Amino acid sequence: MSQLAENRSDALGQLTPSNSIGIVLYEPSFEGWLSAVYYVYDNQLQNNDALQLIAHDRYIPSLIAEAFPVRVDDDNAERVLTKLNQRFGRSGMRQLLWGFLSEKDDIGTTLFQIVKYALDYPERDTLQDLGNLNVLELAQTVKSVHREKHRMEAFVRFEHTTDDIYFARIEPDFNVLPIIGEHFRQRYQDQHWAIYDLVRGYGIYYDKSKSAPNRPAALQTITDVDDAVLRNPASVHSADEQRYQRFWQGYFTNVNISERKNTRLHRQHMPQRYWKYLSEKQVLPNAEHLQKRR
Repeated sequence: MSQLAENRSDALGQLTPSNSIGIVLYEPSFEGWLSAVYYVYDNQLQNNDALQLIAHDRYIPSLIAEAFPVRVDDDNAERVLTKLNQRFGRSGMRQLLWGFLSEKDDIGTTLFQIVKYALDYPERDTLQDLGNLNVLELAQTVKSVHREKHRMEAFVRFEHTTDDIYFARIEPDFNVLPIIGEHFRQRYQDQHWAIYDLVRGYGIYYDKSKSAPNRPAALQTITDVDDAVLRNPASVHSADEQRYQRFWQGYFTNVNISERKNTRLHRQHMPQRYWKYLSEKQVLPNAEHLQKRR
């Protein structure tokens, strides 16, 4: 990592800390974490066994450990990213990114320790060494994030609005929105659609008018959705949306075989925390007339 510290300077415009620092605070973004990694090596703090890298929004002030904030620096982040790409490759970088998206309190430290391990022992296949507790923790975390990604791709339910936009709300355990967008971008190229993460307060939007032949439009980040819409999406439903939901509710009810009902298995494959935004799980007005008479 010595290459990252060439022409060492106080690029962040901050005072250089002492080696006694125990906590480096980074802005809660992948670029913020990369900037913190650069800062650690630039100030030769990497051999401090007690060092922690913690996101600002996860930090609980301590009277014992000294904390030092690091701002995002795009140039420094890019230098670290280039180095890590060389060391881990595309597959390894995906694991680091997915681990970061878990938003675990200690994920910044776990990832840093893996980076340090990889740079200290370049001859080893770092991410395959499950005997290393940090690598094992990352592997388990990535598995959980992948499971959440898969479930979100399966359980997202869009609702057609008066603006001809298909809108969906989600509340995932992890910040999976950056890694599920491509799935929907490839699948729904002929529609305007948006998915909004209520927990993290942002979403992604696909504008089909900006697409080209054989080239889907780029996804846009959105943050300014009206709170009233988020709380009550039915207020912007198109004339057909309620009818669509009733049909789907009736279909779901009629294909159900009550004699084979297995609630435990059902919850195992579709955890109840997802039911909140599944139209087939809602009791809709006048939906019962679509049910079969038994």
